[in-house]
Amino acid sequence: MHVFVTGATGWVGSAVTDDLLMAGHRVTGLARSDDKAAALAATGAKVVRATLDDLDALRDAAAAADAVIHTAFDHDFSKFAENAQQDRRVIEALGSALRGSGRPLVVTSGLSGLARGAIESDPPAATGLRKSDATALALTRRGVRAATVRLAPSVHGLGDRGFILTLIRLAQETGVSAYIGEGQNCWSGVYRQDAARAYRLVLEQGVTEQAYHVVADESVPFKAIAEVIGRRLGLPVESRGREHFGGFANMAGADMSVSSARTREMLGWMPQGPDLLADLDQPGYYAKAQSIQAPSTPEGPR
Repeated sequence: MHVFVTGATGWVGSAVTDDLLMAGHRVTGLARSDDKAAALAATGAKVVRATLDDLDALRDAAAAADAVIHTAFDHDFSKFAENAQQDRRVIEALGSALRGSGRPLVVTSGLSGLARGAIESDPPAATGLRKSDATALALTRRGVRAATVRLAPSVHGLGDRGFILTLIRLAQETGVSAYIGEGQNCWSGVYRQDAARAYRLVLEQGVTEQAYHVVADESVPFKAIAEVIGRRLGLPVESRGREHFGGFANMAGADMSVSSARTREMLGWMPQGPDLLADLDQPGYYAKAQSIQAPSTPEGPR
């Protein structure tokens, strides 16, 4: 297949691009700057030099492809509501280029707002600013073959600049690795390369579901995450109020634990990478945290 990938130089999208190319597919990727375009071209992918606001360029690239994978999202969380609306416009533009063609569109969302133990057929979360999942579902009613990959809150691996790094930096800055209440709210995780392979399998298996749960570790107690971070940093691990986490409190206290049984069955997807706690128990995570400012937001990037 010829696949157009947005976010092709990002944390998830670059892994998706590499996996598609290694499997023999052709990739055209979106890049917003010259340096990112050069890095993408070096992988063997073709490049569309544009931004998420260049809707005509996105439509043209989607129209020229056999399938589209949308992983891009503006991670400036100081304007999260604006970014969520941009994401909606992008998904609708991509869908308009594919309507009635039978060519698939796979978008990216998360687990925030879903009930604990939710399954793939459960409807998109009604709460939250980001509407990627709901927008994709609406497109299916207008003749677009669309589906959503619901990613675990931690797509982990060395080089990760997401939620885990936020927690590490917070522990370093406050002198305590903290959790809220009893810390029994659960996150889930997936290794980056396992996530990338799942996107490819969704396309190769024909995009038959409305949503896929790309989750390897389905239920990891938040306290267990804090304990690994505390041990690695030599800091106490203690319960703290929501105010300790500032703008990250909603994420720190969220219960984002779902079933991925249907996804594994439909795709034949068997995660092979390390689990979240084992991956987090590496010195490389903590060396990176010294020099990188990780983003935070009341709702998070998913």
